[in-house]
Amino acid sequence: MKVKLIAHTPEPEKLVAAAAKNCYSATDVDGVLEGLTPEKTERFVEMLSEIGHESPIEHASFTFAIEGVSRSLLAQITRHRMASFSVQSQRYVRAHGFEYVVPPAIDKIPAAREQFIKAMEDDQRTYEALTEMLMQGYLNELLEQGVPEKKARSDAEKHAIEDARYVMPNACTTRIVMTANARSLKNFFALRCCNRAQWEIRALAEEMYRLTYAAAPTLFSHCGPACVDGACSEGKMSCGKAAEVRAHYQMLRGDAATE
Repeated sequence: MKVKLIAHTPEPEKLVAAAAKNCYSATDVDGVLEGLTPEKTERFVEMLSEIGHESPIEHASFTFAIEGVSRSLLAQITRHRMASFSVQSQRYVRAHGFEYVVPPAIDKIPAAREQFIKAMEDDQRTYEALTEMLMQGYLNELLEQGVPEKKARSDAEKHAIEDARYVMPNACTTRIVMTANARSLKNFFALRCCNRAQWEIRALAEEMYRLTYAAAPTLFSHCGPACVDGACSEGKMSCGKAAEVRAHYQMLRGDAATE
């Protein structure tokens, strides 16, 4: 897995503070950014967190480039509707020797790992065989229709991989560009950084959190699972490791702050 924060709102915390200032003062649009020193900016952002006024933080957005994650993760992350996603297409990108994610539980058992890798290799061979069969069929049809050979081959491959991809496994890796505002990210971190989240999306969420905290530490100071700053929200489903989780996030924030 590789995650990069490739863009974000310039001075995100100052923008959020300006939005808050607009809500709570008589300042006109010409003065909404004036006087927002780092100290005043921090106070505004902290105030919003204390009183639970979250709409101003929606004005700050963050864009991530993500690769080496599975299609299984893709199915989970796109459930977060308040975000925008651009995903590598299996319709247009042919999967020559596709890469895949091996779950840690499988990886640590040699026999299970061997069986898993065999399944991936079988999928690759089936995908390639289906692609070739379908390509030939589409190519013949297009040539009979009088389509020039070069274009016919290109179109035939596109149509072939469109259907051959149905044998691709959930483990197959993909690339994602994801943009979300700060409020949506806080919700994402609360849900997906929790120990009860699936291991792959939890690892992604933690890395995204580390990157956003480095970019806007005050804005994301009260983020992560509920138990980091309060009581666990999982009730009887709690992992029972709140102290460990808090220590982990203190370390995560420390690492981010030193970047």
